[in-house]
Amino acid sequence: MKRILLRVAKSAIMNFEELTTLMAQIEAVLNSRPLSPLSSDPNDLNPLSPGHFLTNCAISSFPEPYTSSDSLSYHSRWKLIQSLRDKFWNRWSTEYLTHLQIRAKWSVQNPNLMENQLVPLKDPNTKPLDWPMGRILVVFPGSDGLVREVNVKTSTGILKRAITKVVPLPIPVDPATVEKNI
Repeated sequence: MKRILLRVAKSAIMNFEELTTLMAQIEAVLNSRPLSPLSSDPNDLNPLSPGHFLTNCAISSFPEPYTSSDSLSYHSRWKLIQSLRDKFWNRWSTEYLTHLQIRAKWSVQNPNLMENQLVPLKDPNTKPLDWPMGRILVVFPGSDGLVREVNVKTSTGILKRAITKVVPLPIPVDPATVEKNI
């Protein structure tokens, strides 16, 4: 987080209030990331996030300070903060999803994606705090038995995606364990 923040905001000159606003918005970005499925219901596409531990619900909006729209300088400074936040979101969300998708060398086999698994979808055009999620309906293994493509149920419909465009969550949930606890 610090490395990306330094690269994004290194040339910007901000006062204390502007930096505090930017840091609060970056905190919201970090606390909105998906950790694991919220439930084992196949129709539930909501993930558990760090925001659930802080506020008992998902973080869906940024903290917005009161600003008067009378002054042009306030408006331009606000636009600067929003621009820095959007740049941070683009870099951090891309790096976070890429980090989750690290593949081990051929000496260690990664587990295949499974049906009914909740996965974030890679999409470079997402808005901040928006993590497109889907449930895997069907897996399509290749000739070597490894999954190469999946059908994913999203809130907008069913998509066929290569496994490079879906990301397993960092904390997998074993369906057998969930059923025992219910």
